[in-house]
Amino acid sequence: GKNCSILQEMDVIQKQDENCYCYVQNRTIHLQYLWSTIQIKVNSRERFRFEPISEKNNCQNSETVFEFVACAVQILWKPETCTETFLSIKQYGEDICFKIQPFKIEPYVVRVKREMLDGKLLFLFVAGIFLFHFANSLSRSAKFFYLSGVILGVLALLVFVLLTLKRFIPRHSTFWILMSGSWMVSLYFIYCFKENIQWLWSEHKNYLLGYFLAVGITSFAICYQRGPLTTELSITLFTWTLQLTAFVLIYFGVTIPQVAYAVIAVSLCSKGLCYPLGAACHIARKMKHHFKSKKLMFKYLTEEEYREQGESETIRALEELRSFCRSPDFPSWIAVSKLQAPHRFAAFVLGSPHVSPAETKAHDEQYGIGSFFLEEQLFETRAQLKQEEPANSVHEEDEENENEMHTQIPFPYATELL
Repeated sequence: GKNCSILQEMDVIQKQDENCYCYVQNRTIHLQYLWSTIQIKVNSRERFRFEPISEKNNCQNSETVFEFVACAVQILWKPETCTETFLSIKQYGEDICFKIQPFKIEPYVVRVKREMLDGKLLFLFVAGIFLFHFANSLSRSAKFFYLSGVILGVLALLVFVLLTLKRFIPRHSTFWILMSGSWMVSLYFIYCFKENIQWLWSEHKNYLLGYFLAVGITSFAICYQRGPLTTELSITLFTWTLQLTAFVLIYFGVTIPQVAYAVIAVSLCSKGLCYPLGAACHIARKMKHHFKSKKLMFKYLTEEEYREQGESETIRALEELRSFCRSPDFPSWIAVSKLQAPHRFAAFVLGSPHVSPAETKAHDEQYGIGSFFLEEQLFETRAQLKQEEPANSVHEEDEENENEMHTQIPFPYATELL
């Protein structure tokens, strides 16, 4: 019947007698407090007892078996005395009340402050989003299977043992009844562990580390012996379990339940929209490929095609030059004043060849078949081959073929002459 002191944000209360305190939640929802928590810290130079106060003190009024077991264990589960304790309260959670019982007349201090961004909540939320969207690929990974087995063995030892001994249980109904009970007990112990993790770590660190190490190694050995999942049914069940776990992480990763429900609904809709989105992406790729300009195709010309193209392009360029010289924009008088043979230029514009017969004859005599220039090049190449034969007798045949190739490249008429 004793009234409890109401805690407010930024309170610093110093007392030395037994008293109870309550933090009443603010029911107005603000999105900036999505990952915000209230931190309550109690410290003293002497030891004291920190006891949470539940609204349901009488376990006979429990509506379900789970509530009765939880109430009974909460009565028996009383942490030992300590000199410092820490309590984290969600912004839009339940009202919290607790009692401080000092053993000596020594002042203790109760501090209340707001943590605008709680790293634990943000980590749970991001982990839930990641686990939901990558559940299909993670369920097929052997490393993630072993990691999940270790985590399940540490946090829910009864469930892990029951799954290991499943082959020895003849009836499926018996197995599922035992599984339901194991999950209820495991969830409650996880809740108790979460609420008292600071006290357990400070008072029983060695036992806690020993439990984690022993159970973790044993769980990994059992999972490694059985091997990863192979059948599609087991992989599908594992995927659904991961997605359900992701929803739980998302729900506990925010302080506003309505936001958690909205994120879960959007995640489910995104999974349902994967097929329409995939079809739209496929159509977009097809349309992009249809409207995309085709790549240029390069074709190598033969020597005969190269000559024909050179002759046709030369004739076309000469015709364009004649047309330009005939146009009114052409500065004819300036061009005539700079030419050495204006009569020849005029004849070219009127349609005469750009090369005279005398120039054509001189070119054929110098560079044509039987010309002095071609014979000189051929005889020099043969002389060099004869001089290199004694020094390279081992590779004579290969070098002759290579020299013949070099000879054929700059002088295409050499083969016809020989």
